[in-house]
Amino acid sequence: MADISTPPEDEINDKEMPLLEHLAELRKRLLWSAGAFILAFLASYHFAPRIYDFLAAPLAHALEARGEKPQLIYTALYEAFFTYIKVAFFTAAFVSFPVVASQLYLFVAPGLYKREKRAMLPFLVVTPILFFAGGAMAYYVIFPAAWRLLLSFQDTPAGGDVHIVLMAKVSEYLDIVMKLIFAFGLSFELPVLLTLLGRVGIITSSGLKKYRRYSYVGCFIVAAILAPPDVLTMCLLAFPLLALYEISVISVKLAEPKVQTE
Repeated sequence: MADISTPPEDEINDKEMPLLEHLAELRKRLLWSAGAFILAFLASYHFAPRIYDFLAAPLAHALEARGEKPQLIYTALYEAFFTYIKVAFFTAAFVSFPVVASQLYLFVAPGLYKREKRAMLPFLVVTPILFFAGGAMAYYVIFPAAWRLLLSFQDTPAGGDVHIVLMAKVSEYLDIVMKLIFAFGLSFELPVLLTLLGRVGIITSSGLKKYRRYSYVGCFIVAAILAPPDVLTMCLLAFPLLALYEISVISVKLAEPKVQTE
């Protein structure tokens, strides 16, 4: 009987490691990740007021367009301080993400075949790019449109005596900004996730096409959960999700294992 073995070009060249060495390697990767995050956090906290000013710029422009003075308030003595802590944490998570992702790859790489390593590298590069692209879309496209719509509810009805005036809190504004940026960043990872699943054979492009209508409904449900409670913002998140799903169908078709027929 012929001996069926792994092709030489697809062997795992890394030596086997005992449990203690695996734990030591994990500790090393965690320390590198934590160190990168801490350094990014310290640098981000130093520039936290400028970063917050950058995040608040879409709201400031929307208020100025209405002839209103842009301002945010806080009602607790510690609120501004903890807001800057949140800004630094938020920025550090963005900045250190490529380092954390690379450390994760370096930890799992010894257990991968050469072909699996070659397959993972493009995804390792594309993942942070798509995440930042999603955040940029939220900042430059979603925020201006959403803030203009939500600010329109300030207008007092004709003949009304009670004025509706926005007094936005710094912490609440930051929370909604971080939620949307992370929501769009994670949503843009959809093609990467589905393509990886397709490459290992868990899903197929034909299956994605078959359940397309249910996936569309799911995209709107996800957008309704992640977006603020208005139809415009929900649609602005749902439509990119639909486009990303269609891109995923194509990428899965290109990445899925080819069925060889005799």
